[in-house]
Amino acid sequence: MGYTKWKYDVLVQLCHDAFGKFGFNAEESRIITDVLLLSDLYGIESHGMQRMARYYKSIQKGMIKVDARPEVVFETPVSAVIDGHGGMGQIIGHKAMEMAIAKAATSGIGIVTVRESNHYGIAGYYARMACDRGLIGMSFTNTTAITVPTYGRTAMLGTNPIACAMPADPVPFFFDASTSVVTRGKLEVYNKMGKPLPEGWALDKNGHPSTDASDVLKNIVGKKGGGIMPLGGSEELLGSHKGYGYAMLAEIFSSILSLGLTSNHTTQGTRGGICHGFVAIAPTIFGDAQAIKDHFSRFLQELRDSPKADGSDRIYTHGEKEVEAVAAMMEQGIPVNDNTLIEVLEMCDYLNMDFSAYFGDYRPQKDEGFEGSYV
Repeated sequence: MGYTKWKYDVLVQLCHDAFGKFGFNAEESRIITDVLLLSDLYGIESHGMQRMARYYKSIQKGMIKVDARPEVVFETPVSAVIDGHGGMGQIIGHKAMEMAIAKAATSGIGIVTVRESNHYGIAGYYARMACDRGLIGMSFTNTTAITVPTYGRTAMLGTNPIACAMPADPVPFFFDASTSVVTRGKLEVYNKMGKPLPEGWALDKNGHPSTDASDVLKNIVGKKGGGIMPLGGSEELLGSHKGYGYAMLAEIFSSILSLGLTSNHTTQGTRGGICHGFVAIAPTIFGDAQAIKDHFSRFLQELRDSPKADGSDRIYTHGEKEVEAVAAMMEQGIPVNDNTLIEVLEMCDYLNMDFSAYFGDYRPQKDEGFEGSYV
């Protein structure tokens, strides 16, 4: 299946216009678009443009409530709980991290948890928000149950990513990863490409290894069993229990502390119920912030300079690849799968938007085997 490259500004305008048509105001549309396309700029296709269909269909079915207003339901000087009332995850997540940052500015630390939200994009976006202000940022979220616990055969946990960002020179530390082997978005990408999943990613409804992306996605959406393996696979030999445990950490900081829905109870009917967690920490509560930054930067450079394995000429620190990807994408354009553009075309028709205003005469060719994204 083919990919075409599009300028960042074109995709920004498309997304901004589409979310405006759905009823979000200009600032809300900017936030949603910023989160969505940062993922594509980082080269994380699974959470970028290809997510448009999920948001569009979730708004259509009433799972994402455009007019929802996040509400602070519990608060202390260093913490808060927000009820998102089923709103757009990016808007709720942005508000929550801004609150955590404000608390860190006055108290040294801010921890905000969220319940009753929806998919909020890449966790790293919110960690980066704090890092850009000179703080240590962390973000967690649960998701629709998609990960099978070690020795299980039914998805009980989400992909439950953990993200952390911290100031450093010349490149900030930036880590963002699911606690499952891969994300649901990766399954969707393989489904769009019509390619079998790599061995070791997923299980069928009986708990057996599967490489059929379409079947695994259908089973997840239909809650028929199976799903993605935890980081480390399906057995303890390679560390499955560690991925399972990391997923539980994300669950604690999102659904448990917020008294929200755990992954196995989210996304039912027209209720999303996704939960998030946000942490902002001022380095000054540990001493001289600049000295801490310099100390960390030296260690990161020592990692880069350490001996390389045979055949390797570089050791990356977390965040370097993202910085380089942004530069490349801004210069060369962002690749978008034709099946994703088919979904965008469908969305444009629904919203009475002119697809050609953004993509000219280009018309994507649908893969005959592609049935569409599953919501």
